[in-house]
Amino acid sequence: MASQKSDRLYGLFFFLVFEVVVFYLLRYLVSGMGMDDQYQAENTIVPNWVKAVTFILLYILCVLIAVVLVSNMVPSKHKGQLMSWVYLALAGMLVMLVAIF
Repeated sequence: MASQKSDRLYGLFFFLVFEVVVFYLLRYLVSGMGMDDQYQAENTIVPNWVKAVTFILLYILCVLIAVVLVSNMVPSKHKGQLMSWVYLALAGMLVMLVAIF
């Protein structure tokens, strides 16, 4: 029981490190896109839409690469936890989208 709890804590730690690194990396990559002031008269949604879609696609690519790498490295007894982390990452992506704008 204690081993399972410590495994979950390790998983949470690595998940949070992954999320922070990917967020700052993608924020840097899409920093030139979009408009900072979204409430100006001549603003259109297109630049910010391109920034959002680029962020989503790159984020999903990072998650897929991480899933492939992790699923090959972890023992089979821990592979059941992998999809719960993926679902949590997709939910976290929505929070990151709000934070990036």
